[in-house]
Amino acid sequence: MSYLIKSLVITLSLLLSTTVFAGNTSYYGSKFHGKRTASGSIFNMNSLTAAHKTLPFGTKVQVTNQKTKQSVIVKITDRGPFIRGRILDLSKAAAGQINCQLCTTTMKILSYGDGKYRMQ
Repeated sequence: MSYLIKSLVITLSLLLSTTVFAGNTSYYGSKFHGKRTASGSIFNMNSLTAAHKTLPFGTKVQVTNQKTKQSVIVKITDRGPFIRGRILDLSKAAAGQINCQLCTTTMKILSYGDGKYRMQ
């Protein structure tokens, strides 16, 4: 592999790993507890998971409440939110850790998942 390609790969990796998004975040809980998510896993409102419209399943994201500065790391296992202006739906447990029912957050991508559907 040429030096130019290696440099490009390293640069893109660094850019992707430090990507931060800001927006409104909400949570979902008991209504969906025990139901299958878009990734194929069973939703557990007590686990640290989230729904995002486009990120690959399995992606790990650090979510920080901008008001309280509390953070939580979640795994993307579902699609959503389906309400305009929201960037993320947290599980009830994740939302509780950062004191968020509806709040403004930043979302930092820590690692990308493989996006595969997993039937559990």
